[in-house]
Amino acid sequence: MTRIAHCCCGSLRAAATGEPTFVAACHCRECQRRTGSPFGVSTYFPKEQVRTEGSSRLYVRGSDSGRKIEQHFCPDCGSTVFWCSESFPDLIGIAFGAFADPSMPWPPVSVWETTRHPWVTFNHELLHFERGRTSSNISPSGLVEGPVTARR
Repeated sequence: MTRIAHCCCGSLRAAATGEPTFVAACHCRECQRRTGSPFGVSTYFPKEQVRTEGSSRLYVRGSDSGRKIEQHFCPDCGSTVFWCSESFPDLIGIAFGAFADPSMPWPPVSVWETTRHPWVTFNHELLHFERGRTSSNISPSGLVEGPVTARR
C-alpha cells in the first residue's frame, strides 16, 4: 500500500509504502507551534520506503535532547510535510494530517505529556510518557512489534 502525504497546495509530497514503523502523539511546545494545534501526530517510516517530490524549504531546530530536527515545508503554502531527526536517523517523520487518511493507524504512544493541554484526551489505550523518547525509555523498534496497525 502506498499513501501520499502532501502540503495544502499539493506542491510538496511524500509517498510512503507499507505501514508506519510507529505513530506518536506529541504534546511538546515545538509540535504545538509546528501544527498550530495542541499536539502533533507523527508517523515514521523507514527512509527507503519514502519518496519525496517537489521543492521544500528547510527549517532546522534543536530539541530538549540536544538533537537536531530538519523540517521540510512547502515554500508556497508553508505546510510542514516531513522531517528528519537525529533521534531516528533511519526514519523519516511525516505529518499524520498531511495524509488526510482516516485508515491511518492510531497513535499507540503519547509523549511530552508534561506540556499536554489538560483537556486533550484519547479514547483508546496508549502508552504515556512525561517527556520525549529517550534511548533509556523507548526506541522505534520498542514502540510496536512490526508495523503499527492499531485501529478501533
